[in-house]
Amino acid sequence: MEVELKEVLNELESLKQSIADPSHRAPIDKLKLRVERLAYLGNYGPIRRSKVKDMSAEVVDSNPYSRLMALQRMGIVKNYESIREFSVAIVGIGGVGSVAAEMLTRCGIGRLLLYDYDKVELANMNRLFFRPEQVGMTKTDAAVQTLSDINPDVVLESYTMNITTVQGFDTFMSSLKNKSFRPNKEGSGVDLVLSCVDNYEARMAVNQACNELNQTWMESGVSEDAVSGHIQLLIPGETACFACAPPLVVASGVDERTLKREGVCAASLPTTMGYNSLKDFFPTMEMKPNTQCSNVACLERQKEFLHVKPARDAAARAKMEAEASSETESPLHLDNEWNISVVDESELDKVDVKSSDAPLPEGLIRELPSADEYQTLPAETPVSHVDDLEDLRKQLEALNSA
Repeated sequence: MEVELKEVLNELESLKQSIADPSHRAPIDKLKLRVERLAYLGNYGPIRRSKVKDMSAEVVDSNPYSRLMALQRMGIVKNYESIREFSVAIVGIGGVGSVAAEMLTRCGIGRLLLYDYDKVELANMNRLFFRPEQVGMTKTDAAVQTLSDINPDVVLESYTMNITTVQGFDTFMSSLKNKSFRPNKEGSGVDLVLSCVDNYEARMAVNQACNELNQTWMESGVSEDAVSGHIQLLIPGETACFACAPPLVVASGVDERTLKREGVCAASLPTTMGYNSLKDFFPTMEMKPNTQCSNVACLERQKEFLHVKPARDAAARAKMEAEASSETESPLHLDNEWNISVVDESELDKVDVKSSDAPLPEGLIRELPSADEYQTLPAETPVSHVDDLEDLRKQLEALNSA
């Protein structure tokens, strides 16, 4: 870009010299200033880091994955670097989708597919993701621009289209089937689809595609008042699809478009929301598929699941039994200098444990009496009271005379 801008400046200078009338040179000078300004901004623009070939656990400031790889050192994940093998598709780059895309990019996901047909507006500046200079760009192009600056290691694919149209749905299906990123992957070309759309029609399009591809996906939404929301995991054939239990408003036959107000989309959301931020209440429930679902692909996935379910359950039980048999009862820490042990609370009622029974290590003595023994006060000696003042006087005189 710098070379091209220099060529433009040279051409402008040549054009300026070719103009005989000096009064006509002023617009060219203004144009040269603007080009020089662009060249200056290009030289001092944001510097994108180079790509990282292999994730490293080295704790240094220059390692973008050092704090993420700490999850592996702590035993939370076995191999964090395997995240680079996964692909996630995000449908809808709005309030939910943009945050999900940014977090996955920062975590180092291998491949990210972005779908949206809308453009960035100034009204979108309430979110941290989009920037004012991106106004007018498609949301997918703006997202690729921002995400590539954050992490150039992630493979980004953008699709500016409406998946509810016939052509858009076909493109959506073919992009999910594409296995160029991982040719050996079973099933579709992605590992997870995140539905972050704001209307029932788009949710049903994602539902149809995932049912046909037997693709696991997650659905999410926020209520009109922005204090409640829900997250739903959908596994075709194993859990209810979005058509198995549609929202009450939609199931009642009411057209969602007649209820949708500008900026909100409550009709396509479940009647009972899951998370309530005001009460910090997040109930969970499991929804079984509807055997009378209107979606034909869902019914086919249900039959397939029932066919393989016995084998899956048997394999799961065998795995649990193998893990249980391989575990040996051994102390977690062989070096136990202070003989620390864990006692079941139920045993405390049966055994009368006294702290004074345990011998002290060599060189230590008990300074205070044992806390397990009740201390009795010494008996008080009776005090003889001298009531007769005369006897007291005689005792004093005898002492003085002596």
